[in-house]
Amino acid sequence: MLQLLHDLRQKVAIGFVGGSDLAKQQEQIGTADIPVTSLFDFCFAENGLTAYKAGLPLASHSFIKWIGEDGYKQLVRFILHYIADLDLPVKRGTFVEFRNGMINVSPIGRNASVEERIAYEIFDLEHKIRESFIEALRKEFPDLGLTFSIGGQISFDVFPEGWDKRYCLRHLENEAKQPGGIPYTTIHFFGDKTYKGGNDYEIYEDPRTVGHSVRSPEDTMVELRKLFDL
Repeated sequence: MLQLLHDLRQKVAIGFVGGSDLAKQQEQIGTADIPVTSLFDFCFAENGLTAYKAGLPLASHSFIKWIGEDGYKQLVRFILHYIADLDLPVKRGTFVEFRNGMINVSPIGRNASVEERIAYEIFDLEHKIRESFIEALRKEFPDLGLTFSIGGQISFDVFPEGWDKRYCLRHLENEAKQPGGIPYTTIHFFGDKTYKGGNDYEIYEDPRTVGHSVRSPEDTMVELRKLFDL
C-alpha cells in the first residue's frame, strides 16, 4: 500500500482523514523510521481538528473549549453511568478516550484484545449496543449540538455538529485562498463506513467529494489502480 501511495503521489496530492489522534495514525500508517506526516501531502487527524500540510501543522480546534468543562463533565458522567449498567460478555478499560476534537466512547473499553474486539463487534451487531447508547445520549442531551458516529469495531465518536470528517475540507478550501494556493476541484474520498450512521457517511455524501465505498485496503488499492492508471 505504501508503495502504491508513493506512486499515486507522483500524480496527485494525497491525504488521509480519520477520527483517531495523530499518534494512533502513526501506528496504523507510518513506520518506526518514517513519520506519517511525510507520507502524505495532507494529514487530518481527529477529522481535521489536528491537521498537517507538508509535515507542518495547520490551525487546530478543541472540543473541550467548545463544550466547556461543566458540559463535558455532565456528558462523561452520563456515559460512565450508562456503561456501568451495561451487561456485556466482557469489559476492559478506557471507556472514554479524550481527544483534541472529540471523545471516543467504547462500551467494552479500548483496552480489549484483538480477539475481544472481534467478538464484541459480532455481539454489538446483534444487540445494537452502540446504536441504543447513541439514542440514549441524543435523548439526554438534545440541546448540546452533538453528533454521534459509529466507527471501527468497538466504539463511537462524539463531536460537535459539523465536526465530522467533512471538517477536513475546510483546510482544503482555505488552501485555495492562500497566495499561490491550489484549488482542489476534484476530491476523491475512499471509506468503508459510508452507510448512514457510519463515520464516513457525511464526507462520502458531500457534494464536494467523489465518494468511493470500499471494503478493505486491498479493495482501495484496486480502485486506485483503475482510477489513476497505476
